[in-house]
Amino acid sequence: MTQSPPSARKSGTPKQAGARAAVGGWLEGPRAGSAQDAEGYRGRRLGLPESGPGSLAPQGRRLGALVVDWAVAEMLALAFGWHASSAQGQWGTIALFGAEHLVLLSLWGTTLGKRLFGLRVGKLGGPLTPLHVILRTVLLLLVVPAVVWDRDGRGLHDRLAGTVEVRS
Repeated sequence: MTQSPPSARKSGTPKQAGARAAVGGWLEGPRAGSAQDAEGYRGRRLGLPESGPGSLAPQGRRLGALVVDWAVAEMLALAFGWHASSAQGQWGTIALFGAEHLVLLSLWGTTLGKRLFGLRVGKLGGPLTPLHVILRTVLLLLVVPAVVWDRDGRGLHDRLAGTVEVRS
């Protein structure tokens, strides 16, 4: 049995070719010359540099910092004698995670995990105030806003609080 060349296999009715092109474009991401290219790099619309200090923090570093901060909260909960399988341990870990963010972001604009990954939290167009830190932390603890991103990769919690996580 012989196989037809790839170009022959992709042919078909115009309707099938159009559907294939639409799905392929969606799976492959934006193409050159698309709206994403016209906007430029992530963070340009926010007035941030493309790379280096002050540029938008990459998602991988943000996730790594979050894992470290959560691990610190877990260890503190264990130090208080709260086991992770108990309700006291689970709520205690969440409370310690929130307290870590509130205190450290208010004082230094970074947490232990963010510092380890070279990140800091800032306010767009002004200084980071405790009110912004409180709003950002409450939204982060709700989890849902943190997993919803805009075109620049900012979490909904950052967007609603008017903050941005950048490289330090």
